[in-house]
Amino acid sequence: MRMRTLGRTGIQVSPFCLGTMKFGPHGNSDPDDCVRIIHRALDAGINFIDTADVYGGDGETERIVGKALRGRRDDVVLATKFNGPMGSDPNRQGNSRRWVMTAVEDSLRRLGVDHLDLYQVHHVDHRTDAEETLSALTDLLRSGKVRAIGTSGLPAARIVEAQWLAERRGLARYRTEQPHYSILNRGVERDVLPTCEQYGLGVLTWSPLAAGLLTGRFRPGGEPVSAGTLHWLPRHMTDERKHAAVERLVPIAEEAGLPLTHLALAFVVSHPGVTSAIIGPRTADHLDDLLAGAGTTLTDEVLDRIDEVVPPGTDLGAVDVAPVPDALTRPGLRRRPVDDRAAV
Repeated sequence: MRMRTLGRTGIQVSPFCLGTMKFGPHGNSDPDDCVRIIHRALDAGINFIDTADVYGGDGETERIVGKALRGRRDDVVLATKFNGPMGSDPNRQGNSRRWVMTAVEDSLRRLGVDHLDLYQVHHVDHRTDAEETLSALTDLLRSGKVRAIGTSGLPAARIVEAQWLAERRGLARYRTEQPHYSILNRGVERDVLPTCEQYGLGVLTWSPLAAGLLTGRFRPGGEPVSAGTLHWLPRHMTDERKHAAVERLVPIAEEAGLPLTHLALAFVVSHPGVTSAIIGPRTADHLDDLLAGAGTTLTDEVLDRIDEVVPPGTDLGAVDVAPVPDALTRPGLRRRPVDDRAAV
């Protein structure tokens, strides 16, 4: 694979990043098979692995990744994330300095490494001041335990805020962002991707296959969606607009001589603001199918036809697990107290 530079870090990464969320009890429950899949990806030229402390429950996925990297650590750009709850204690989650300093040590121990190439804030924590988190991450960079820091799911305004905060307080800059991006959800093209380009951030996109909708497996007459997927993504997996778009994309892929999966992945990595697309295979066969599409390029004609199905900057529908701003989910943030409302 032809390597790309991760933002302005100078770190060279493959255009496909191996996502590991499906390795462990919530996906592929055979740890040895997961290790074989990771080795298969590395042997094929992928040098970028993304995981998180919450994957697999109680850090199990990080342990699997750590086992796979024994003897191969120096050849891998290793990324993990923190924020999600790691137990019942309310302080074992979030973005506080207290938790950041504990979480990084826990991840290093589970992964069996002495440093992380990329440490990412998994979600926004509105209870914690942004400077608190960035200051803690800056200290980790200076200690050598972390080589670069990044975020996941930040809106453009918060990306800009973080860059200004770093400059004004003399803190380290976030170097990457991990947004959701696929043919079916192109909203980040409006502001997030241009903002990342403006500040030189590397971009890792998650779910480029739209949680499997862009594999074509769940078309009418195809295989049923698993109960687990429906539990996490009930609106996304049943959205009629998205299923209708898939039906229009299938002939575009066929006429281009491509499987739908290869069309979807090539679309994501063709955007100049995207560094790497995170692929999340559960089996070796899934991985082989995705790797077969490495190096696929789309003509302007094909990209124009995709634009006709899903216009640029358009989200066809919500992705249930994607971050949603508090102002949209908490009515109290957009309604004045009753006593302060003007009489009508």
